[in-house]
Amino acid sequence: MQPAAQRQFRYYDFITATFVTVLLCSNLIGPGKICELWGFTFGAGILFFPISYLFGDVLTEVYGYARARRVVWTGFGALAFASLMSVVVLKLPPAQGFAGQAALESVFGSTPRIVLASLAAFWTGEFANSYVLARMKVATDGRHLWWRAIGSTALGAVVDSAIFYPVAFLGVWATRDVLVVMATNYVLKVVWEIIALPATYRLVAALKRAEHEDYFDRATDFTPFSLRPE
Repeated sequence: MQPAAQRQFRYYDFITATFVTVLLCSNLIGPGKICELWGFTFGAGILFFPISYLFGDVLTEVYGYARARRVVWTGFGALAFASLMSVVVLKLPPAQGFAGQAALESVFGSTPRIVLASLAAFWTGEFANSYVLARMKVATDGRHLWWRAIGSTALGAVVDSAIFYPVAFLGVWATRDVLVVMATNYVLKVVWEIIALPATYRLVAALKRAEHEDYFDRATDFTPFSLRPE
């Protein structure tokens, strides 16, 4: 068998691309709209952003923390570039007669504060999620995937929400609105994870069979500041 660092996987790149796509779409399209449905107030992005946690769980569970760490950094870089591109495109002077500038600014004109909040919340939340799942997998000897998935998401989501909403909106929205949206979005993220458990189980099982991999992070260096695949 090849050393772990040299192994090639059939679906790792596909999972990475899916993770980054969901991350970019949910951060660029969703945050600008607050919705109210059945008495719940929530940010529109919450309907899709938790999919990134699902794929984060799958990456750590199948491929291990170190390979999941590379994907988190990939997503962080993609989100940072998308934010930079949005700023540059919106700052470019529109051609005479172009009528779409106001619409573009409305959709993509996030303030530097929101961009900073999004990057910081994503980075810390995803690493918290991956770290907890990897540790719990070793502690449970690979049993009780449902408990690891829910527990890691519960911690990762609370870190994400506790950073993003206060940093992005405190002082801009009413404090009550910040707290309500933060709490509601947190609950929805955890509920989403629970609803998605059957899909998580099936995807994890299929990938473990296809990749012949079920990684345990027993000797992993858990620093987030590395790109080594272990």
